Amino acid sequence: MPKELLRVLYRLLRVALQKKIQVQFLDTARTSPVSSCFGFDRGTPVDRYYIENFFRANGRTIRGKVLEVGDSTYGKRFSRGGVESFHVLQHAALGTDPTAIVGDLADVSTLPADAFDCFICAQTFQYTFELSKAVAGAYHLLRPGGVLLATVPGISQISRYDADRYGEYWRFTADSVARLFHPVFDGGVEIAAFGNVLSSTLFLQGIALEELPDVSLLDVHDRDYPMIVTVVARKAR
Repeated sequence: MPKELLRVLYRLLRVALQKKIQVQFLDTARTSPVSSCFGFDRGTPVDRYYIENFFRANGRTIRGKVLEVGDSTYGKRFSRGGVESFHVLQHAALGTDPTAIVGDLADVSTLPADAFDCFICAQTFQYTFELSKAVAGAYHLLRPGGVLLATVPGISQISRYDADRYGEYWRFTADSVARLFHPVFDGGVEIAAFGNVLSSTLFLQGIALEELPDVSLLDVHDRDYPMIVTVVARKAR
């Protein structure tokens, strides 16, 4: 059988199997999630709702020379103008972009100093064991007056793909984030937590945004169920 036909049949079978999975919140005997890849195979992961809303709300601060971890997706999507240039920071374990800055947030010797007006760091700090050094690295990258826009996970599964490449070490609360960032960023720090028991349950099961009957249910926030914690941290001028 031709390989292309096999690939088509595999995709059709995968879709068929996914459609048979029904969301059963009362299925107390279930030990495996509906999706083990955050819901990417079913649509948009629930955490993206909070992450994208955060960058959208802070679009005016995405300006000047902008650095982003991995690629420039959020910067290009949510900036409201005033960007001089976009740049990418990649870990040496990736090395897929020859134009990227290759560096380690926990090692300032690998990072340019006072170089960027905005640093976008989405869902990254959990992969760095030496957290205090990574926060210092983010500060080191910014020009005076620059701003860090960061998101970190609270309630979440392990990203096996990333953990196998460079380790996954941490989950966060608003309190832990405050202890990490306030002593370093002398221009002010704003911290917020988003999520509730419903959004956390949906996310852990891998149920996609598109499967929710009412997305506005995600806008109810319970401080005891932080799924995403956000940081706006500024370097003093």
